[in-house]
Amino acid sequence: MWSVGSGCISFLAERSMNKFTIKACPLCGGTHIERALTCVDHYASGEMFHLCRCQDCGFLFTQDFPVEAEIGRYYETPDYISHSDTKKGAMNSVYHWVRNYMLGRKARLVAHEAHRKEGRLLDIGTGTGYFADTMQRRGWQVEAVEKNAGARAFAKEHFNLDVKPDTALKDFAPGSFDVITLWHVMEHLESLNEMWQTLNSLLTDKGVLIIAVPNSSSFDAKKYGAYWAAYDVPRHLWHFTPGTMQQFGSKHGFIMAERHPMPFDAFYVSMLTEKHMRHSCTFLRGMITGTLAWLSSLVKKERSSSMIYVFRKKPIR
Repeated sequence: MWSVGSGCISFLAERSMNKFTIKACPLCGGTHIERALTCVDHYASGEMFHLCRCQDCGFLFTQDFPVEAEIGRYYETPDYISHSDTKKGAMNSVYHWVRNYMLGRKARLVAHEAHRKEGRLLDIGTGTGYFADTMQRRGWQVEAVEKNAGARAFAKEHFNLDVKPDTALKDFAPGSFDVITLWHVMEHLESLNEMWQTLNSLLTDKGVLIIAVPNSSSFDAKKYGAYWAAYDVPRHLWHFTPGTMQQFGSKHGFIMAERHPMPFDAFYVSMLTEKHMRHSCTFLRGMITGTLAWLSSLVKKERSSSMIYVFRKKPIR
């Protein structure tokens, strides 16, 4: 057993048969942990994984997930779109249409929140490089990192981007970036508290941190329960809510400045969930649930399937 994380509160994890068993909450350090759900890996292995919840702070996480050296095989499927860029099937076509729309929205969001139209930007977990390319073409000085070698090669071939491996994060000097973005990346990172600390170090004092993650308290998450596709075990290790995201930011020296819904995610996630449940008319069923989720998020944005969080550093006193 050993301590993982060097933040204000470390958490205890035990390695057994190449898996992590979390003994204390990564957020609050509490040891009162209960099993909440059992989910199936529908993408790669068909294996079952348990989601556990901290009874002290409510943080939800995947228990007994594969260690970093083993988890790569769970991404090795042509259906995993963030790395393969596949357009096969109606659902992936929807994903590409939404992504093209969202690229412009993300670029405008960055400019608005950073109060600038250009600057130094770091995109962590850039995948196949679409966002990094968009920002570079808009005049930003972009650095991008990505763990998957195939995705890095795609970004080089299609966008001529020199994407660095994730190990390059340690080579950047403190205060190097005006904006740091993680688009659906935080939920994949084994070293969660260490990453938050790295983000604080790499950002300028007046810089902006933008993180997008699935919302496990969303309308569609509650409707589908353990079948909700955005649990995506074991690739998604951590399952955030607006409340737990705010707590993580505060723990590591950030103030949550804004929250923005990502209503389109509900359509793709709902269609994928219907497919996993082996229902007929998956496209239609997903569209109906996606519409209901979108309407719900209009009433209360915290019900959105995914959320974008904007953080700024706490003032130094």
